[in-house]
Amino acid sequence: MKTSLDHLPEDKKNQVLELKNLILKKVPNADKIILFGSYASGNWVEDKYTENGIQYEYISDFDVLIVTTSREEKEYVSQDKIVNSWHYHTPVNPIVHTIDYVNEGLENGQYFFTDIIKDGILLYDAGAFGFSDPKVLTCEESKQTATEKFNKWYKSASRLLKYAKLGFKESLEEKESLNEVAFLLHQAAERFYNTTLLVFTNYKPKVHNLDKLRDLVKPYSKELYFIFSPLPQNEHEVYLFDLLKKGYIDARYKSEYTIAASEIYDLIDRIEQMQKIVYELCSQKVLSIGIE
Repeated sequence: MKTSLDHLPEDKKNQVLELKNLILKKVPNADKIILFGSYASGNWVEDKYTENGIQYEYISDFDVLIVTTSREEKEYVSQDKIVNSWHYHTPVNPIVHTIDYVNEGLENGQYFFTDIIKDGILLYDAGAFGFSDPKVLTCEESKQTATEKFNKWYKSASRLLKYAKLGFKESLEEKESLNEVAFLLHQAAERFYNTTLLVFTNYKPKVHNLDKLRDLVKPYSKELYFIFSPLPQNEHEVYLFDLLKKGYIDARYKSEYTIAASEIYDLIDRIEQMQKIVYELCSQKVLSIGIE
């Protein structure tokens, strides 16, 4: 595996090394730390622009896979510790898994992990464990896997969006709470994000956090990433995304959660956009397998 960071400018190289040290502090049972994605390949992007009065900023993340010796805490807890302690403008996207989980993925030909092992840059290796030999899928196997994931997850997400719209109509007629509609919309969005990840990487993280899922799909579609523009200047988009995120727990269990009909209309509009983008994006990806 590669170990050199010489392709990075000095400021980015120093930030990556600081990130490595932060990870070792926050995840003491880390056995391996691997930089992957755009900063490993050298094609990172930093872009700002305004369109239709909405500001957009697309900055590639520092993507890192942290392989641990054991599962001392839930993965999202470790990930949050790192993200919440990171203060540079370049975002960080940590993914934490045990060596057993990663090796199982390699043995099954899960190309999210096989690509990281092939193209990633090893930042740290305690040497406690080694990686399994990766299974290499044929083009036919890769296409079949991507097709199966797309059919299952896209259809599931679309059904949930349909149920949300039906529930919204009935709730308005009966003058009932819209909280269950918010939950269904959260689930639809989560599954559209997961559809994208499964088609492109055959990987689905064990999270319901829409922030994390949006960060993970960022390399595959700017359009999908920007459906809810994440910049704080775009207050309404940030507010809508926050309402949607809270649809998973708060809408079901917290009496103070409320959502207006106008906000449901806006969320349905955004998730219908997501549905269209994911269909086109994933259909093209499936067709391209074996041609790339």
